[in-house]
Parts: sequence; C-alpha cells; structure tokens
Amino acid sequence: MSKAPITVFGGTGFLGAQVVHELVDAGHAVRIAARHPTLPGWAEPSDPLETVSADICSEADARRALEGARGVVNAVSLYTENRQLSFQGVHVEGAGRLASLARSEGVETYIQLSGIGAAANSRSRYVRARGKGESSVIEVFPKAVILRPSVMFGPNDAFLSRLAGLTRLPVIPLFGHGETRLQPVHVRDVARAIVRLLGESPPRRRLFELGGPDIMSYREVLQLLMAYLGRERWLLPLPFPLWHLAALMASPLASPPLTRDQVVMMASDNTVGEEVGTFTDLDILPRSLRDALPECLEAHASPSSSSG
Repeated sequence: MSKAPITVFGGTGFLGAQVVHELVDAGHAVRIAARHPTLPGWAEPSDPLETVSADICSEADARRALEGARGVVNAVSLYTENRQLSFQGVHVEGAGRLASLARSEGVETYIQLSGIGAAANSRSRYVRARGKGESSVIEVFPKAVILRPSVMFGPNDAFLSRLAGLTRLPVIPLFGHGETRLQPVHVRDVARAIVRLLGESPPRRRLFELGGPDIMSYREVLQLLMAYLGRERWLLPLPFPLWHLAALMASPLASPPLTRDQVVMMASDNTVGEEVGTFTDLDILPRSLRDALPECLEAHASPSSSSG
C-alpha cells in the first residue's frame, strides 16, 4: 500500500474522525487537516498519522495540507453560519478551491462530502450551497466523487442525542405531522464507503447516495426512541408556518436552537434517489438504526430502559 497520505479535511469532526479511524485500520497513512487538529485518543505511536493546521478558506493552508497526498476527503461541514464562516465561503468557494488545488497537486482521488437533496435551486441556503459546492468541485476536478449521505447517526452524534433529549419533555412537537421520510445511516458505514472508494481501483461511479436499510418517518424515529428509552410522550403536530415563525424569532441569537434552513429541510424527504451509486455498489451492508440504539443512546438510557 502506498505510503503517500490521504488528507482528511475536517478530520476531527463527527464523520471525519470516523473516516480517519477506518483508514488507519485499513492500513492507510492519514493526514488530519483541521483548524485545530489533534490526534485521536485511540492513536498509537506507530500509527501512520500526522496532523496539520488548515482552514479550508485559506489557500496557503490547503496547499500545505495537500502536499504529497494521493487522496483527499473533504468532510468539512458548516451547519450554522456565523460572523466568520458562511455557507458560500465553506461549501462553495472553499470546496472548489480545495478541489482545484488537489488537481494541481496531482491528487489521484478526491471525495467531496455533500448531502442527499443537495441542489443549487433549493429553498434552503445550506442545501443550495451544498449543490453549488458539488458543481464547483466537478468543474475543476471532473473525476471527483460526490458522496451524499442521509442523516447520520452514531455514538455521541447530534441527531439521536437531540431527539433523545426531546423525549424528556412531556410533549414533543412535530414538524407538521412528522411525516417527512428519513433514511438514517450509521456514520461508520459512511466512513467504510469512503475507504472503499479510496481503494486501488478507480470508482466506477461519481455520485453516491448513502442511506440506511430502513426508511422511517420523523414520527416513527421518535416512536422508536421512546420505546427503547421506555418513555411515553404525547406527539404534538405543529404546522410548518409556526416553525418558520419560531426560527425567525430565534434568528438574532448567536447560536439559535432552530434556523429557517433547518425548518425548510425538515419539510423534504431525505432518502436515496435513483440512478446513483449506493452501498450495494460498494458491497457494504449498512447497519439499521434499531440495532445501533444500544451503543448510540447509552448516555441517555436509564436503568429501567428497554434493551431492545
């Protein structure tokens, strides 16, 4: 196996950290690129790991992180804008710049993380930036692989942890009637897919959408969590206009608990489409949400909670 490293931008994030772990387990040399990089706690002195401080918005940083790399994974993600970082700067300009530099540096394989539903004409500014970012990458690195996972879950995630927190409330408000369809996917399965795509053989497809084995409504996900945690709660349907109003009222906050973009995204299904690469193309059998609940909700389960 080549000693040239694979650079993982966003290598300390939820997905990026798992990608680093899976790559090292598979015998790859890995360079963790992040604004504040640290070696993972599981790392051994003999592991082929290195870190580099790099901001995706800085050309000098990106070029330094790409030096000598044979593969690149851009797992940088920004879900909420702030005064320093914008969707346009990170997901569009940053992604395009990184792909352009990667091609000029002779990188063999470039994987751009995006999300199911990414489209340049979306009503969501986040989803719109993701769609434009895909185009900016393909324009300068035509053989790049675009990877669109559905909502990801895993130990210490934001998705299940937030929903588990909601089950402590006497009443759980639903987005509409909770009918939006999701296809939750385990973060480790997405990382395993990335490792396969970084293998010796060039990928046969350039666009993949990755979802778990089960398609569930938002209401069904909550009901599954409540059953596992042994908590019966009233699910209260709320019309989307009320959610938009709540997001508007929260928008002046530095870290709003809800954004208008999130409300828009919760109105659209998040499931794998047609004519795209999937886990099947990569010979990966994804793990179901139900089977993963014990490891994902350990911190939220009470001694009397259900075990399955």
